[in-house]
Amino acid sequence: MGKIKKNKKLMISIHSIVVAIIITAYVLLIVGSYYWKDEHWYQVFNPFVKFPTENIAPEYALDMFVRIVSLSFVVITITYAVRLILRIVGPKFKKGRALASLLSSFAKYLGAIILIFAILGTLGIDTTVLLASAGILSLIVGLGAQPLIEDIFAGIFIVFEHTFEIGDIIVVDGFRGTVREMGIRTTKIEDAGGDVKVINNSDIRTLVNMTSKLSTAICDVSISYTHDIEKVEKILEENLPKIKEKYKSIVNGPTYVGVQSLADSGVVLRIIAECKELLRYQVQRDINREIKIIFDQNNITIPYPQIVVHEGKVDKE
Repeated sequence: MGKIKKNKKLMISIHSIVVAIIITAYVLLIVGSYYWKDEHWYQVFNPFVKFPTENIAPEYALDMFVRIVSLSFVVITITYAVRLILRIVGPKFKKGRALASLLSSFAKYLGAIILIFAILGTLGIDTTVLLASAGILSLIVGLGAQPLIEDIFAGIFIVFEHTFEIGDIIVVDGFRGTVREMGIRTTKIEDAGGDVKVINNSDIRTLVNMTSKLSTAICDVSISYTHDIEKVEKILEENLPKIKEKYKSIVNGPTYVGVQSLADSGVVLRIIAECKELLRYQVQRDINREIKIIFDQNNITIPYPQIVVHEGKVDKE
């Protein structure tokens, strides 16, 4: 886990440097075109000044193409920079990763909308008329886009109610996995096998957050009915603290809690330990291993199913 976090920080640092270099180079290009007294190219390169749309003619096709490329570059770069800042700043705050993921998704869609309107404006299309028409169109589309609106509001409520966070392990409709990404419309959950389930936010109605508190690793082990139960309990009491010293993933325990059941082939003893949900199954495996070693060292038999075959003779008359 430490190596993954280190690589992630390295990638973020590299991306930050690349974005900073690109933005600096573009700013220098704009400033250079201004000081070269070339007002024409300054208007083409600088997306924050009005582009002379009256020059829409075949001979100005190159200018329009460069202007569109310039707009795309600036909007995409700014959008990426905002999302990168959210990725860096978000994890530093409690419950900030989910909000950062939601805002990052929102910034992506907002950047696309701004870019579309900016390109249309460059082509000489009156965007104010489009915005007025969009108000009427949104009413029509909104009637058929109710699920989308529900997903957006559900995502907002999930973030502000702190239902779960990026990296939490949750169970939704029987699917258990780690929350990898939260968008304004969907949430992505990855299970232990690497399978990713994409769930609409509005469909997340009931869930179990496994990482809100420490989880309990439960280990059941059987011993033969021939063993002295009090002697076995004493051996466990002496050796269980050594397991905690060996495995730092165990937060509390292991603790012997008693006889779980009297099974057909042996007495089932239960041992529990508290740990993080992400490590619960590994802790169970570690405890099972150590219990087997302890029982072997003290000649305690763990029963297993056996088949007894009796040879019979048939009397012949």
